[in-house]
Amino acid sequence: MPSHHVVILLATYQGAAHLQQQLDSLAAQTHADWSLIASDDGSTDATPAILARFAEAHPRGRVRIVPGPRAGATANFLSLLEQVPEGAFAAFCDQDDLWFPPKLQRAVAALADLTGPGHYAARTIITDAHLTPLTPSRRFLRPLSFRNALVQACMAGNTSVFDPQAVRLLQRAAPHARRARILSHDWWAYQVTAGHGATLIHDPEPSLLYRQHARSEVGRNDTLPALAARLRQLMAGDFGDWMRANHDSLAPLDLTPDARRTLAHLRDALTARAPQAVMALRRGGFYRQTRAGTAALYLSAMAGRL
Repeated sequence: MPSHHVVILLATYQGAAHLQQQLDSLAAQTHADWSLIASDDGSTDATPAILARFAEAHPRGRVRIVPGPRAGATANFLSLLEQVPEGAFAAFCDQDDLWFPPKLQRAVAALADLTGPGHYAARTIITDAHLTPLTPSRRFLRPLSFRNALVQACMAGNTSVFDPQAVRLLQRAAPHARRARILSHDWWAYQVTAGHGATLIHDPEPSLLYRQHARSEVGRNDTLPALAARLRQLMAGDFGDWMRANHDSLAPLDLTPDARRTLAHLRDALTARAPQAVMALRRGGFYRQTRAGTAALYLSAMAGRL
């Protein structure tokens, strides 16, 4: 079985408190054919020193440290994508998680035999700030698709791995994402891969410990505060603004014909007033992974909040 090289893309900023644990988990991967590119966004804590020590502990060239764009995490990950060489897999990596040893091995096994682009993601174990496990992340039961991707981020960036064909799609799309000032690199990546007809795989086996801080509570998706915050965003119009940026980043791409039609329905939903916006959502067949989430989306359109 041929080896498949994975480039781990690590975005760092002021991550000294937890970075070493994450780096140790990368070094413990059972899939040994990996390299790391760490893009630091101007940390003033011990992050650069921790990265430098990790690089020194590995063969020359295996760990590369580059300066980040200093424009936030999404811009940092977009810039990292440009660093992936032709023919390599790529894996997004957050600075404060802890990967399970078979994380990359499971991803590569799922993607290796595909004939087209593939995007792998997995569930996580949500923890507190001290990595004490709290609960598994949700398991998505409805199909992964472009109609879902345009209205919901399901492929968590900290678990996402892309085969070489998917990497090329993301690299070609990144300049448009940068110009559109997208909010979320993982949501965007799901949209780009789905819109090009990639194979989408969501592994029910958790791949990492996902460290939650007080500031990241809304990232959980499984608590009342998180759900309430997302409903407030829907009703305040924030979600519509994010979808407009995503739409603008996708519009120049060579999407599949079906995805192009679906994107046009999203444009209609974002530019029309209720009830026309609701009708555009229905024509496009948009859905979130739960009935309550889909109902909230349609409610925001009916209220004119998209």
